[in-house]
Amino acid sequence: MVRRGSAEATREEIRSSATRLFRERGYAHTSVRDIAADAQANPALVIRHFGTKELLFLATMHLTIDDEPLLDVPLSALGSRFISVVLASEEHIKGVYLALVRGSGEPSIEARLREVHETSFVAPLRARLTGADADLRARIAGAVVGGLTYSLWVVGDADLLAADPADLASRYGAVLQAVLY
Repeated sequence: MVRRGSAEATREEIRSSATRLFRERGYAHTSVRDIAADAQANPALVIRHFGTKELLFLATMHLTIDDEPLLDVPLSALGSRFISVVLASEEHIKGVYLALVRGSGEPSIEARLREVHETSFVAPLRARLTGADADLRARIAGAVVGGLTYSLWVVGDADLLAADPADLASRYGAVLQAVLY
């Protein structure tokens, strides 16, 4: 007899295992068999529930930044606040960001990385800016934030990683602030 809800439970176990393994190992170093073994499921069930490894990756790798702390800060302090939010969200952001960067050789994953950049870095800044060149300033500012995350998490710059987060937010925030005006 099949237990009621067991298909949904299996699907969620697969999703949970995939999320963790993709964050830890990346797209290329995580197989459907690895995910199935971790979820204690048959590999065929992974494909049945999600279609392909790539579709499962896309279903599990989402990155959002809580932009609530950015809404009430004066524009003159937005740069350092934005960097503070990124640094405070590191555990949530880092794994997904790295998985997307590492898997970006796949066209759909590359598209997701662009989407994440747009929605997590550019859009929250763009929402606060005015003027004819507001979109360009937001995109440059997004690139500045992207450069910081790249230096911290892809390159693993030891000096930046060892820096005091408040000092880093202040200094890097000043660079970001210069772009916003």
